[in-house]
Amino acid sequence: MSESFNASDIYARLAGTGLIKNRDGTYAPDPTIIPVPATPNPSPLNAVASKDIIVNHVKPTWMRLYVPTTALNGGVSSKKLPLVVFYHGGGFLTHSFDYEPVEDFCNLMARQLNVVVASASYRRGTETRLPAVYDDGVAAVEWIKNSEHEWIKSHADLSNVFLMGTHSGGNVAYNVCLRFVDTDLRPLRIRGLILHEPFFGGVERCESELRHVNDQILRDFCWEIRLPVGADRDHKYSNPRVGGGPEDMEKIGRIRCKVMVIGEGGSALIDRQRDVANLMKEMGVDVVECFTDRDPDVLAYITSIIYSSAP
Repeated sequence: MSESFNASDIYARLAGTGLIKNRDGTYAPDPTIIPVPATPNPSPLNAVASKDIIVNHVKPTWMRLYVPTTALNGGVSSKKLPLVVFYHGGGFLTHSFDYEPVEDFCNLMARQLNVVVASASYRRGTETRLPAVYDDGVAAVEWIKNSEHEWIKSHADLSNVFLMGTHSGGNVAYNVCLRFVDTDLRPLRIRGLILHEPFFGGVERCESELRHVNDQILRDFCWEIRLPVGADRDHKYSNPRVGGGPEDMEKIGRIRCKVMVIGEGGSALIDRQRDVANLMKEMGVDVVECFTDRDPDVLAYITSIIYSSAP
């Protein structure tokens, strides 16, 4: 990339993000941030039970499963439930499956939508670059497909699976979906792809980015240290209009799943998100656009796609 980043600007924007700079110049998640523990024991005071699972011991990567307590207790919702595989945001660098806002959102989603949620982690340090994060996202789905875990076997409907991500997690979900275009995942079936304010970019600024030009430093930095060495933002991982990106989008249609793109009009990324949705439609993908000038009602949108795509 051609951009140069002012160290003081980067440091100021990293404050409070959960990312720190190591002595060797690499960046890593802040170890002082206290993770939120899982709550594996169902009780009347705990509407959703959660449990942490190791996906890969070496990398390492994890997954937090969420199941409504009513399902575990064999109540009215004891039938198998839709499964949402969720990838958190944070610019590929910060947050985690056990970060409090991520925990709160997944817990709320499981409770209000009556679904099983599998919140997947991925490697966030700068020692790995894309597509390593996508590899981790794929591994999470493959773990679910082959799992003998009781919560998966008894409570998750693998024929009714949705890939979802917020911000950079939306980028991950999109690329994970691409990996499975020509893969036999049976008994698992991807019914929908939910991109919540997905993180895409490009070298040339779009209008919404220009309106928020002072907010681009940290986003550019995330791409700088996560894209393959030597790549700029006009790489297909960040800009789906280049490098085979349009052909990749056409492949999404072959999975025959519905795609939902959710965006908020005041965001610097809204024009990118609209463009991605438009490009998908040009490629024949079944896309539902949920763009609003205010904070989107994410759970209502998710409910609509999950229960309209039931097998």
